[in-house]
Order: sequence, then structure tokens, then C-alpha cells
Amino acid sequence: MDLTKRFIMLFGAIAIVVAANGQNRSTATSITRKTATQTNGVSVADTGQTAVSATSGQDADMEWIRVVYRSLDLDKTANAPLYYPVDPVDGQENLFRIIVSHVADNTLPAYEFLDGREVFTDKYRVNPREMFDNFEIAYTEGKGSTDKKPRLIVDENDVPSSEVLSYYVIERWSFSRRDNKVKTHIEALCPVMHRVDEHGMGRSKYPLCWIRYADLQPYLSGSIIMSDDNNMATGSYDDYFRLGLYDGEIYKTQNLRNRMLAELYPDPDRLKYARDSIQQRLDSFDKKLWVPSLDELQKKGAVSASDSASVAAGNKQKTVESRSASRRRSPAASKAKPKSAPKAKSSTSRSSSATRSVRDRKR
Repeated sequence: MDLTKRFIMLFGAIAIVVAANGQNRSTATSITRKTATQTNGVSVADTGQTAVSATSGQDADMEWIRVVYRSLDLDKTANAPLYYPVDPVDGQENLFRIIVSHVADNTLPAYEFLDGREVFTDKYRVNPREMFDNFEIAYTEGKGSTDKKPRLIVDENDVPSSEVLSYYVIERWSFSRRDNKVKTHIEALCPVMHRVDEHGMGRSKYPLCWIRYADLQPYLSGSIIMSDDNNMATGSYDDYFRLGLYDGEIYKTQNLRNRMLAELYPDPDRLKYARDSIQQRLDSFDKKLWVPSLDELQKKGAVSASDSASVAAGNKQKTVESRSASRRRSPAASKAKPKSAPKAKSSTSRSSSATRSVRDRKR
């Protein structure tokens, strides 16, 4: 009986240890799953990965990245869809009204304008109440509004959309070795208010905040716009930005000293030359990676028709020569074995016979 009790106690201890190890493994697995399915405390299923964030790709696949800052003047015809209609018409609103409405109810995060050092973290997130107070935008408290999570309501008559006359846009140009193409996508945009200064000497620019395009894109994809070419409003703001239909002037590129082009090139002519050269390098970056074909060179005028004809004739001659050489090397000739030279009589046989004769004589 004592031996039986000892076996029972031993098996019970082993079962307890195995159960404890299994519990630890399940706990570790649950923690790992939670970490993998969450990003900044919000699950991926809740955030909904947008098309814009997916186009940026992973930096591990990037071979080249260039960050460009543009200023979009809304007086230009190409940028008119961002400004008109100034007041809502048939459910259509301009871009600034869309931004204000979603920033006010705290569904669209806004970040401080840091003049070239953009940081899109909670530390630099703007409180809507403080931003509206600073720029004198009237609002009322909404239902459930608190100090930490304000929910504000801005009347459509109090939105100063007529004062937002330009936007700053951050573009990210990248070349990925995965698809061997140069892609462009917008990282963020900033509405800029133009207001008459206190002395009445002119208008001053007041950047409001940075809005990440990935956060704004879901609201832009459902907002339709109209163009002068097609009065049937079929496109959206997201289509407008993704297709690059805006006309923006480069005022800065990301650099170590964080300086604008106007600071680097005070002369207007040199400034214009710098902007044009930057745009030309962006447009022709992927074209310089590959050797152009003969047809492409001929279309560009780099190779004349006579040169292309001579090159083609040379290639044809090389083809004829290679074919004639292949005919001379017929399969029968290649398979035939070369005649071997007559074998010389082996001296070994004579020596062996001599040896036998010696042995015979000895015998």
C-alpha cells in the first residue's frame, strides 16, 4: 500500500507541473496575439487599413525616398475644387469644411504645425477647443463633450472657409525594389488661413495644423467634387489627390538643416531654377535606371534613322553568320568520332615473351 500511495502522489505532482506549464504557454500565446493584432492600442480590425497607407510600403523594401513640401495656391484653376463651393451646395462641401467638421467632433486627429519637424504622435496632437480659440472660430459644446475629449459643433456660417486660400502638402516619393517603380503619395496636408494683419498692410499666412492623409482619406473618398470639364460630379477628393490633379509649387525638400528653398536661394531666378531641377529629377528618376531601347532612342531623336538602320543591318549580318556557322557544324559531323591513330606495337609483349623464354630455358 505504501508503494501504491507513493506512485499516486508522484503522478499527481507530475500532472500539476504539466498543467502549470500549459497554463503559462497559453498565457504567453494570448499576450503575443494581442500585441500582433494591435497598433498603438487600437486593433487593426478597428482602424481599417486604408489604401493610402498601404501604398507607402515598408521602408525595408525602399531603395530611394524623397520628401517634398508643396504649396497649393487655391487661386490656380487646377486647385479650384479645393476651394469651391465656399458655402455648401447640394450636399457638396469644400475641403476645409470637411476638415473642420471632423476635427470638431474629435474623429479626425490634428497635429501641431512645427515648421518642418512634423511629429504625428499623441504628444503633439492638437486640442480642437484650443485651436478654434486661437484662430477665433466660434463653436458650441456638443453632447458628451469633456475637457480631454471635446466634442464641438461649428455652425456652417462660422466656418471661415473663404479665408483658407492655400494648403501645404507633404509628398513622399519612393522607389521600391519590390515593383521597380517610383510611387508618390501624400503624407499630410495643412490648411493655411490668409488674414489681414493688424496694421492692414497685407495678408499674413497662418498654418492651422497638420492632418495625416491616412486619417483623412476615409472622409474624402465619400465626398464628391465637380470639375469644369465634367459638370457631373463623379469624382471624389481622394481621386483628386491620388491622381495628382493639383498644381503645387515646391517650397522645401527634407534636408538636414531644415531650411526652405527661399533661404537657400534668395535670388528669384535661382529659386525658380532650383524648383524646376528638383521636379525634373523627380519625374526622370525611374527613367534613368534603365538603358533605353533603340526604338525609345529613335523616338527621342537621339538616334537617327540611318544609324538605326545600320545597327539593324549589323544585327542581321550577325544573325546570318551565326546561322551559317551552325550549318557548318552539322549534327552528323558533331556526333562523328575522330579517326584514331594506328596503335603502335606494344613493347610489353616482346619483353614478356623474352621473359617466358628465359624461364623456359631455366626450366
